[in-house]
Amino acid sequence: MFADYRLSADGRRRLSETVTFAILVSIGVVSGITTVLFGFGGGFVTVPVIVWADAAAGPDAMRIAVATSAVVVFASSAIATVSTRRDILSGLRGGGALLLLLGVGGALGGVAARCAPAVVGQWGFVIYLGGTLVDAVRRPGFLRPVGECAEPRRIPAAYGIPIGTVAAFLGVGGSVLTVPLMRRAGHSMESATALANPMTLAITAFAVVPLIASVDVTAAAALLLGATPVVVIVRRCRLTMPDRVHAVTYLGLIATVTVAMTLAALS
Repeated sequence: MFADYRLSADGRRRLSETVTFAILVSIGVVSGITTVLFGFGGGFVTVPVIVWADAAAGPDAMRIAVATSAVVVFASSAIATVSTRRDILSGLRGGGALLLLLGVGGALGGVAARCAPAVVGQWGFVIYLGGTLVDAVRRPGFLRPVGECAEPRRIPAAYGIPIGTVAAFLGVGGSVLTVPLMRRAGHSMESATALANPMTLAITAFAVVPLIASVDVTAAAALLLGATPVVVIVRRCRLTMPDRVHAVTYLGLIATVTVAMTLAALS
């Protein structure tokens, strides 16, 4: 007689979970690279992936994705911030009020993400990324910088609450808002993406509190398993790229994630 190699329902489930975990670790590696090179603390990359991984949760998948993203973003941004050169971090000197208000906004956005219908966050994510992409391409200051300033301008502290609220509500971490702002304030892409990490850290430190109950612990662990060593290695290697290439690649990633999330929202 031939042995029956068909997997039981429980075996298929375990195999599916193992494959999903491996995919999430791989995405964590990508998230770690983008954290260092583009300032995306991971939310930008991880939200679409977690929506896919937790699709069985139905309408709650987006809420789980935002909550899990907040944890991953917090950890990745903390590591990236600690390993950032002091001369670059000095660009935030005197920005204590901004960081505090980013935290306040993060808490507000976290509460909103927990309470609002999931579809609002999902389409809000798509609309915001699409708007950012169009704005960066059409308006001078991102792809076509007016000119890098010897002393870049600071982001006004008053922007902290709206930036933190939107970033936490959508699960994008903050860099999708702060990098274009800093770019137009005269920062190079290297500086803007590096400084996005401590600002993202301020947002997620407070945003994660109201969202903690919705976190997919297994997904967060898999993503951080992939991201953490990569953040450390890439920071130590001090990888750089030409400013224009850096900016174009940043927008290319935004376009890719926008398409992915649009397809997920329509499915």
